[in-house]
Amino acid sequence: MSYAVAVDIGGTFTDLVGYDRETRRVVYTKSATTYGNFVDGILDCFVKADLTPEQAQYLNHGTTLVINSFIQRRGAKAALVTTEGFRDILEIARANRPDPFDLHYQRDPPLIPRSLRFEVPERVDTFGEVLAPLDLDALDRLAEQLRAQKVEAVAIFFINSFANSAHETQAAERLREKLPGVYITCSTDLTREWYEFERTSTVAANAYVGPQVNTYIRRLEDDMKSRGFDGTLFMMGSNGGLLSVDRTCRQPVGLVESGPIGGCIGAGAYAEELGFKNVVAFDMGGTTAKCALVEDGRFNVESIYYAGGYVHGFPIKSPVIDIVEVGSGGGSVAWLDSQNRLHVGPRSAGSTPGPVCYGRGGTEATVTDANLVLGRLNADRFLGGELKLDTAGAERAIRKLAEPLGYSGEEGMLRLADGILSLATVTMAGAIRQVSVEHGLDPRDFMLFSYGGGGPLHGAALARELSVPTVVIPPAPGNFSAVGMLLADARIDLSKTFTGILTQDAIGPVQDAFEALEAEAAASLRKEFGAREIMFERHAEMRYLGQRHNIKVPVGSGGDLATIRKAFERDYKRRYGHSDSENPAELQALHLSAFARQQRPDLSGLPLISKSGAAPASRHVYFKEKGGFVDAAVYERSALPPGFAAAGPALIEEYGSTTLVGPFDRFEIGPLYEIRIHCDAQ
Repeated sequence: MSYAVAVDIGGTFTDLVGYDRETRRVVYTKSATTYGNFVDGILDCFVKADLTPEQAQYLNHGTTLVINSFIQRRGAKAALVTTEGFRDILEIARANRPDPFDLHYQRDPPLIPRSLRFEVPERVDTFGEVLAPLDLDALDRLAEQLRAQKVEAVAIFFINSFANSAHETQAAERLREKLPGVYITCSTDLTREWYEFERTSTVAANAYVGPQVNTYIRRLEDDMKSRGFDGTLFMMGSNGGLLSVDRTCRQPVGLVESGPIGGCIGAGAYAEELGFKNVVAFDMGGTTAKCALVEDGRFNVESIYYAGGYVHGFPIKSPVIDIVEVGSGGGSVAWLDSQNRLHVGPRSAGSTPGPVCYGRGGTEATVTDANLVLGRLNADRFLGGELKLDTAGAERAIRKLAEPLGYSGEEGMLRLADGILSLATVTMAGAIRQVSVEHGLDPRDFMLFSYGGGGPLHGAALARELSVPTVVIPPAPGNFSAVGMLLADARIDLSKTFTGILTQDAIGPVQDAFEALEAEAAASLRKEFGAREIMFERHAEMRYLGQRHNIKVPVGSGGDLATIRKAFERDYKRRYGHSDSENPAELQALHLSAFARQQRPDLSGLPLISKSGAAPASRHVYFKEKGGFVDAAVYERSALPPGFAAAGPALIEEYGSTTLVGPFDRFEIGPLYEIRIHCDAQ
């Protein structure tokens, strides 16, 4: 047997999916995320799945290591080497105030403090002409300082290097000679656009996480190989594609949203197969909830990402799927503030101690505890019976919150538990509005594609909050981000600054620039993945003459002036509600995405199917809209064939997740064994 294996490390659980194409055997498993050593959790999943690493043909891996390093500020001791006079770019930033009404506003401090930022003489102009050569003697003296400071990484940024990268390349080679064992990275390896603050911030972030990511990946490779793994390791990139290990080690910021991206890939694949035009990919895990839009089978990729948020965080110029994340997961803690107001999240109980009902020492009520006391989870069958849940402990934790608010007795505890879920729903609905309404789109025109351990429990309530008519639950939703990683293509994104008014004279140079980017990307995909068939997507950043902000516009391979102008005005109007056909448009940058199709599992082979056809049971489930507990049918998902349909209230149980169908909803099983919940009945 030879398996395609994907592993997703989340904040609470590590998920594994294995698929054997020959036998069509599929295995799913989960293990608590092991923060001391993430590899331990991965190996535990292999044991629980009854797989050995030597059975894996390749391993696709997503991890939250990079974003956690930024949030927790647990990166390397990094230095910045920059052009003389540009030491303070990280502090100056954009010289703006993102929150003008906060009188005490402060950005998060730079990843690299001023004491570790150094200047060397060199200068290139905006056309790439060398005005002053790189001072190699000064660079050698600086190397001695860096050695004395015991830095672990060095970021190199020279002004205008986007137009001519020779000095950065020269400095990187020199410092690697002088500082063996130190991680060296330069800005032009990451982005070739002209934004100096964003380029500086990106290369600083890359240096900050570089040593940690390299150590982790090499350790994972060594541990897997020592256990017989002879396949290929790929990493899940934030751009929605697989990255080679070598590219990942050079560009670790490409993993900033590595974990949640897999689910978006899976949602796009299922939407394409099932003929769904527009879906909201919604992932509710143990720590956070994430959402993104899939339109016509494709998701929107932003060219810049703000770690820590736009207001207080810092930018990374790296392609990332447009995904919004909120602290509303199954482990999100419910708490009272100083005025006894109830809140849910963003703090999470994580995997240890986890929710109170896990029985691992947790004392604070969470969303999972609320679902348990309301009858929505089976205490004896959580994770297929691997973890027995403590209902009494969850009730005690919720009562501690209920009593200060005047909710007493059994009914008070239940009302508070329902309130916890209502607050979580409002938070998650806000995230979906952020990726839809704020982009000029109506969520009612989309299907809600819900997955993650908690997504199927909350999908119907969320759909009602947003007036979305249909919820789709894919097979194995608790492991779906890992499933998506099995469906991902290899992908490389390249960009370059290209400025000028959109006229007929600009079309030729635009096409020439794209062809050069395509040749570069194709060569990399052939080298790193052995790719034969390569597909390309072209986009241009554009704006009206005199504006500051750009929008990204699709540019076809044979895009002429009229087609590009029409696409720009269409997207501009959708975003801002108007357009101006008289005002000249100008180009700011060109973006190329290159894809190489990997061997994908057949979607019809991914569901776990039971031959038993077990009869449904029933359980008391609390629904506020019905005034209390009502009998709900309980189905084993693997026993439900395509075409099966029933009315709510109902619970559909499987390993890693439970789907809740409300009392006014109905559901059916689709052709790929997906659950379709129709929320348009009342």
